[in-house]
Amino acid sequence: MSGREGGKKKPLKQPKKTNKEVDEDDLAFKQKQKEEQKKLAELKAKASGKGPLGSGGIKKSGKK
Repeated sequence: MSGREGGKKKPLKQPKKTNKEVDEDDLAFKQKQKEEQKKLAELKAKASGKGPLGSGGIKKSGKK
């Protein structure tokens, strides 16, 4: 019970992450994901410009 052991202990240092080797399959997969994300972003922008979809039918007024 010495005075030095009290308080919060420092966490152990995590080892530095090593750069894992990236092969051609990983590069192709990442490229494909980026392209799909771009397409989705374009579709979202295109869809947001239009009015609401499926709002056809009888519109009810607030009057009674």
